Amino acid sequence: MRSRIGLVGLVVFVLAAAAACDSNKPSGSGSPASTQAGHPAGHTATTTVTADASPKELRAQFEQLLGHHALLAVRLMRSVVAQAPELREAADAALRENTDALSQTVTAAYGDAQGDRFERLWRRGVTDLTAYADGVAGNDAAAKQTARTALLADADAYGTWIADASNGQVQASDAPNAMRTHVENLMTQADAYAARDYAKAYLTERQAYEHMFTAGVSLAKGSVTPKAAAALDAPPEQLRSAFAMLLGEHMELIIGAQRATFAGSPEFKAAAAQVNANSGALTKGMGAIVGPKKAAEFQSAWAEHVEGLLAYSTAVAGKDEAAKTAAEENLSGIAQRLALYLSDIVRNELPVEPLTDALSAHDTHLVDQVDAYAGKRYGEALQMEREGYQQMLGVAGTLVAAIQKTVKPQLPVGGSQTGGGGTAHRRR
Repeated sequence: MRSRIGLVGLVVFVLAAAAACDSNKPSGSGSPASTQAGHPAGHTATTTVTADASPKELRAQFEQLLGHHALLAVRLMRSVVAQAPELREAADAALRENTDALSQTVTAAYGDAQGDRFERLWRRGVTDLTAYADGVAGNDAAAKQTARTALLADADAYGTWIADASNGQVQASDAPNAMRTHVENLMTQADAYAARDYAKAYLTERQAYEHMFTAGVSLAKGSVTPKAAAALDAPPEQLRSAFAMLLGEHMELIIGAQRATFAGSPEFKAAAAQVNANSGALTKGMGAIVGPKKAAEFQSAWAEHVEGLLAYSTAVAGKDEAAKTAAEENLSGIAQRLALYLSDIVRNELPVEPLTDALSAHDTHLVDQVDAYAGKRYGEALQMEREGYQQMLGVAGTLVAAIQKTVKPQLPVGGSQTGGGGTAHRRR
């Protein structure tokens, strides 16, 4: 879509530049050093950082939590609009947990007093977002306007807070503009969802996620010295961030498409279109690093992965046990083939077996969450969503470390010539 070209181009540029600068250097990234296959069925608390966290760790944590905040806010607001009280209760609890983790990270970065201030203003913002959704659900224009006014005031309050907390390193005029964009995105998607303009709702959801994920670096920079802040713009960090954003987005968009399977064809098609857009961005990013031939191989393998996951959710929605079993068996083979591809492009820096385990864990998160969602176990579904999102960001860090060690970009003239991607039919 034309509205995504700027971001895709930026991601391709970042991926290519970062790999070029660091193809022969060991990774200096602060991202996780394992694929984090773990045990996806167990409860995993939201990861938090400590007061001695490195600037890179702070950036990664802020990106993760802010991106997830945007998506959880979307899920909460849509549950209000859809008048689904059990889902609303679960989404509200998940958003509170995200706010707790964000507040703990802010405290680690900026100190107790600023952490307390942040928590109060952030919780007020969530309350006002919920009030806006209530106004949409009730078709109450006055309530919507009251909530909108409150949300824009919340954005200004955030700007005042970050300017003070960062001692002016983040300009008071910049932060509220970013937060206004955030709340406008969330209000827009709620209005579109209520109007059944699903194409707009799901596109805006993706924009909201990307906007908030990329806001993480500013929040991290404001908490460290100018020298440390400048280091966060280094190519290895940009590469890690770009991959993490796209792989985390993949996880969340697949979840949206799987759940939309239960809502009917129009909503599913809109959700699937954004899955395809994400797959296209990933394919172009891979092309910038490994060249068009290998990128085409990735596109094919990734499309198979996407289609396998959506085949499972279709079987769940249709209550077709035989199709579910076949889909799970198919996913196992797809994970092995995708792991072979990824291991090959990093010259076996990452062995096939742990890569297969990591990709299988990713599939298990998605299988488990759609089973839970279908059974109306919404709290469990949101727990699987959170754990799977965290795991995919860990996979991104592992891949980036291997790419930096082994891959020299083979850039075609004019950038990647691949197609559209997968298809979905220090504190101071």
